[in-house]
Amino acid sequence: MSQFRHRIRFRDLHGIVLLDKPEEISSNQVLQVVRRLLRAAKGGHTGALDPLATGLLPLCFGEATKLAHSLLGSRKAYLAECRLGVTTTTADREGEVLQQREVPVLDDAALEAALEPFRGRITQVPPVYSALKQGGEPLYVKARRGEEVEVPPREVDIHRLVCEERTFDTLRLHVECGSGTYIRSLAADLGERLGCGAHLVALRRLWVDPFLEPAMVTLEQLQQAAEEGEPALERWVLPVEAGVAHFPSLRLNAAESLALTQGRQITPVAPTTPGRQHAALADDGRLLALVEPDGTGRLSIVRGFNLPPRTV
Repeated sequence: MSQFRHRIRFRDLHGIVLLDKPEEISSNQVLQVVRRLLRAAKGGHTGALDPLATGLLPLCFGEATKLAHSLLGSRKAYLAECRLGVTTTTADREGEVLQQREVPVLDDAALEAALEPFRGRITQVPPVYSALKQGGEPLYVKARRGEEVEVPPREVDIHRLVCEERTFDTLRLHVECGSGTYIRSLAADLGERLGCGAHLVALRRLWVDPFLEPAMVTLEQLQQAAEEGEPALERWVLPVEAGVAHFPSLRLNAAESLALTQGRQITPVAPTTPGRQHAALADDGRLLALVEPDGTGRLSIVRGFNLPPRTV
C-alpha cells in the first residue's frame, strides 16, 4: 500500500533549472532527482558532466527540452585542475595509473609555449572511457569489457585557454570551448606536450551560453525548497524563454501569432535579419517558435513550441 501512497503525480512543467551539479553523481541521476522533486513529466539535460565534475548543468523540462540540443552545442567555460607526471586509463583521477614520469621545471615561457597549440581549432581524440556511442553502445561499456576501442579524432574549438594558477605538479586552467570538447583529453594531450603526462583531478563548469553569469542552485537547496512547498521550489525554474536569450527576439501581433502556430509562413511587420534564427514571441512574451527569415523577411519555422498562454 505504501508504494501507492507515495506514487508521484507528474505534471506538465516547462522551464529550465540551472543546477550546480554535485560530485560523484551522474548527470542523468541528478536529472531524475530534480525531475521528481518538481514532479515534471518530461526532462532532459544539455550535455553530460562526468561524475567527478561539478558546476553548471542546465536541466530542461517540458517544452524546454526542445532547446537541449541548441544548448548542448553552445560555448562553455570550465575551471580544470590537472595533475602532472601521472597518466591514467581514463585521463582523470578515477582511472588506473598507467605511467609516472618526472615533472620538468617549467617557467612561464615554457608553459605558454605548451598551451599555445591547443588554442583555436584543434584536433582531439575523445577518451575511450566516454559516453560517445559506437555501434549504438557507449565506448566506456566496450572499454570495461576489455575490448580494444579505436576512437576517431575530431576537430573542436578552444576559444580561450589560460593557466590561472600552478604549483610544481599542478595546473589550474581556465578553458572556454565549443561543443564536443573533452577537457580530460585536453589535460592528457597537454601533459604529453610537456613531456611528463597529466590527468584531470577536478573539473567545474562555470557557464554555458547564454547563461554567462548563472545563478545556480544546489541539489540541497532544491530539496529544502521542496519541503517548503512547490511555490518555493518553482522559484528556481526559469522560463523557457531564458534559453533563447542569445537569439534576437521577434514580437508578433495576435494575427501573426495565430498564423505561426497554425504552421503558416508569415512575413511579420517587425524587421528581421535574413539568415539568422530569431525567437518568435507572442504578445504576452510566450515563446512560439525559433524561426529563420529569408531575404524577403518571410519566416520559416525551425522549431515550434507549445507553451500555454500566460496568465496575468
